[in-house]
Amino acid sequence: MSMAYHPQTDGQSERTYQTLEDMLRAVRCAPFEALYGKKCRSPIMWAEVREDQLIGPELVQETTEKISQIKDRLKAARDCQKSYADKRRKHLEFSVGDYVLLKVSPWKGVVHFEKKGKLAPRFVGPFEIIEKVSPAAYMLDLPEELDDVHDMFHVSNLKKCLAPTLQMPLDEIQVDDKLNFVEEPMEILEKKFKMLKRSRITIVKVR
Repeated sequence: MSMAYHPQTDGQSERTYQTLEDMLRAVRCAPFEALYGKKCRSPIMWAEVREDQLIGPELVQETTEKISQIKDRLKAARDCQKSYADKRRKHLEFSVGDYVLLKVSPWKGVVHFEKKGKLAPRFVGPFEIIEKVSPAAYMLDLPEELDDVHDMFHVSNLKKCLAPTLQMPLDEIQVDDKLNFVEEPMEILEKKFKMLKRSRITIVKVR
């Protein structure tokens, strides 16, 4: 669980921190030095002897070398991250006439499923592919119930259907134009209160 008071549990923040750390390790120098081409002088270094200043061609040459070096290090870091991501990536490609399942997201809208919680379906369909726009985009033959949904989808939102005869009835689900939905509880089974310092929160068990 992620809370505002505990940002260390936020996966998105942790991923951002990790990416920034990888970039700093790849550059192998402080951001100030990478930006200005010289080390940052703190107040305790102001009284020390100043470095020899570079002028003319020497300054241009040193700056060009540092920029080239930083680019090479960043490219090496990106290649390393790409190698990690490619190990878990699966290549998906479909053909015209194939049947696929369409992914829906449990965020906004209205939905009514026979099963709730983790057992609620995350895919609807199957739908037939009528056009292959590109290896990463496909056009589906959607029914009238999904007229508000754009009929072209990215491959990441599709899943191969192994049994086209098994269908998810569309009369049991209502989604918005972005294929988002929220699950509403059918019945409250139990209700109790929990004290947290000076506040009281309500905890309910639903079906």
